[in-house]
Amino acid sequence: MAFHILDEGARCLQCKNAPCKASCPIATDVPEMVRLFNDKKLNEAGQLLFENNPMSLVCSLVCHHDGQCEGSCVLAKKSSAVHISSIEHYISDWYFDKMKIEMAPKLNKRVAVIGSGPAGITISFILAQMGYDITIFDAKDKIGGVLQYGIPGFRLPKSVLERYRKKLLEMGVKIRPNATIGGALEIDDLFRDGYLSIFIGTGVWRPKTLGVRGESLGHVHFAIDYLANPNAFDLGENLAIIGMGNAAMDVARTAIRNGVQKCTLYGIEQKPAANPSEVSYAKLDGAEFEYNMEIQEILPEGPVFEQVLRDEEGNAIGTSEEKVLKPADSIIISISQMPKNKIANTTDGLKIKESGLLFTDSEGKTTVPGIFGAGDVVHGAKTVVEAVAYSKKVAQAMHEYMQAL
Repeated sequence: MAFHILDEGARCLQCKNAPCKASCPIATDVPEMVRLFNDKKLNEAGQLLFENNPMSLVCSLVCHHDGQCEGSCVLAKKSSAVHISSIEHYISDWYFDKMKIEMAPKLNKRVAVIGSGPAGITISFILAQMGYDITIFDAKDKIGGVLQYGIPGFRLPKSVLERYRKKLLEMGVKIRPNATIGGALEIDDLFRDGYLSIFIGTGVWRPKTLGVRGESLGHVHFAIDYLANPNAFDLGENLAIIGMGNAAMDVARTAIRNGVQKCTLYGIEQKPAANPSEVSYAKLDGAEFEYNMEIQEILPEGPVFEQVLRDEEGNAIGTSEEKVLKPADSIIISISQMPKNKIANTTDGLKIKESGLLFTDSEGKTTVPGIFGAGDVVHGAKTVVEAVAYSKKVAQAMHEYMQAL
């Protein structure tokens, strides 16, 4: 492993106008990272990574590198890209537990962070370093949000999130698990108790539905529920998945690892919406794909589809109207998620969009002074690195807001 990583570092061309950096949503200075790595300066490389991206250890594992830094590597045009993700992971993994975070003097100003996903962790890291007294409220029992309950352990080991929990506690961050804001406690209670600023990063945990007959039958499940605790489900041997996004790939690969013998993904389009590498891994694991399939209803025997008809340009022009039953023991629906609305329903003046997403400006400010938002609850389901990049801007806006009080 180490020799492989060293060889990869030596391959880097140290481009001046590095396309790898330009294509990174958080502008990681890849050439400098690799240069420090090649010079055996792991502390400096780790510091560079974490000052720019507090979630570097996670991003090194779950980012879609082939569509970002590695996909833009100059060497990819002639041979193969430098394996940037492996170098970043080696540095981040080595550095994380050794990392000594410089903390500013305490400001005696409280901040509530609702949700401990990528956005909430990023906000907590940044503002805690600035001297703010941070309390994280999370409806689940463990931190991580979608990282904990939406990404399978074979892609992101849960031990990584436990390391983040320990690091946050080490920084003085307080964590209240199993604490739903909008239930026993509401936003007004937080302001009453002296929180000057409140961050909402509650994610998107409400599954979107198909709206077809049979969706409430006992053998039908939603992807976000399944991924949260796969061991709670008995799917049988033959699984049908409706949808072909990244979450659907995670469902397929998890289900196959948990005993499903036949797993078929059905999509209405001509190709998957998921990242190509995720599709490749799903196929490698044994998943099958059927395209141009429009769901009509779900029966106890399985989902029923009509074939989508297309013209020569590939545009949909209707369906075959011939209903085809695809036998399955279980069906999992994976067509994206939307936010739950407990906080919006219990907070006067907090505006949400028609889609249910939280309304904010470009700095994460909501329609209620002192309340900010970022992550999937604002932009819908996006990548971890996109959530982190935006949350850095929001953390700065929260700091400026509180400094002015």
